[in-house]
Amino acid sequence: MQLTIPYHKTSLLLRIPKTHHVDVILPHEEPVLIDPDNLIRNALENPVASPHLGDIVQPDNTISIIVSDSTRTTPTNIMLPPLLDMLLGAGAQKQNITIIYALGIHRRQSGQEQEAIVGQDIYRKYQCIDHDKDRCQYIGTTSRGTPVEVFEQVSGSDVIICTGSIEYHYFAGYTGGYKAILPGVSSNRSIMSNHGLMIRDGTSPGNYNCPVRSDMEEAGSIFGVDFILNVVLNSKKQIIGAAAGHPVHAHRVGTQIVDDMYKQSIEPADIVIVSPGGWPKDIDLFQSHKALEHVKSAIRPGGSVILGAQCCEGTGNEVFDKWMNMGYLPDEVISRLEQEFILGGHKAALLAKLALEFDMYLVSGLTQETAEKAYFTGGLSLQQAFDKVSDKYGPDARVVVVPYGTSTLIEKENGAKQLP
Repeated sequence: MQLTIPYHKTSLLLRIPKTHHVDVILPHEEPVLIDPDNLIRNALENPVASPHLGDIVQPDNTISIIVSDSTRTTPTNIMLPPLLDMLLGAGAQKQNITIIYALGIHRRQSGQEQEAIVGQDIYRKYQCIDHDKDRCQYIGTTSRGTPVEVFEQVSGSDVIICTGSIEYHYFAGYTGGYKAILPGVSSNRSIMSNHGLMIRDGTSPGNYNCPVRSDMEEAGSIFGVDFILNVVLNSKKQIIGAAAGHPVHAHRVGTQIVDDMYKQSIEPADIVIVSPGGWPKDIDLFQSHKALEHVKSAIRPGGSVILGAQCCEGTGNEVFDKWMNMGYLPDEVISRLEQEFILGGHKAALLAKLALEFDMYLVSGLTQETAEKAYFTGGLSLQQAFDKVSDKYGPDARVVVVPYGTSTLIEKENGAKQLP
């Protein structure tokens, strides 16, 4: 059997012996039948549990539109034109509209990256700025103790609109919705407090009642968001669903679309091969790790997982990199995080937990030394890594291949819907 998995902006080839039992997990995707512009305009015209945007905006309002940064595949350049048309149609003034890139703790972007996200025409006509986590205003505190501190450019606006795409998230349940506020445009203190909840019970992808998501939504409610526009993408990064309106209720409409396409169940296998889905999902190890969390239920105890992720920007986080270079054993890293939660260190601890359960291999542009510090076996091609683990489990090994791991969620087979 010969197959390919996405890798950066190309793909990797793999040959698997016929003796192996192989399942390739692909989304249950429907054909794209509606033009994305019409799909978005229809969502805007039919908001979920919310007034029409034209009834929210007044001509003299200052408006903040929060958009995803360059680490996300959100098609912001397609989403913004119909949204801006609606705002201008309601009397909003261009000079009162600011587009803010939700960086969270991610690095600042170049002007070229900013322009690529929104498109040349919008970039030239509107003020477009990066979030600054050091210029935030305190609004309140959640019941879980998270301070709600939001970028002053956003907090000073009359109308706040969040955009984004919805997919699974390994500790926030799903992306989208209020996640544009926290962590998107929040202070480091807010983000650290919120993300520290990931160590609590109930944390899992595909669960919108998990501690982190619940805290995000409480923080967003305390702050106040007027409207959201979220889309759902297929594996080809095409828009196949859109929801607009109330920050929670519209978000839930989108999560149901995601579940219908991407949540699947399967019997755990000896070998799992996963790609985050190519660029930009495999931009660095910090982002690529998410795919492992989404497929870990597909790996039998003591099994092996091969992650194919180019990681052109390295590990992706200074704190994560520092923890990896300290040379801690997996148990030591986990213990340290439990004693004091440190954002970035959490990624090291999550990889350490996986390493205690499975053998992990990394096919990437990272050095073998870097891979090994992150508890992977590195320095091998995809075929070499597979051949090595294949020898371990023999000719009858069960193999699961997940080409779009950041989007797909695998659950253990328990009588739920079966693979086609």
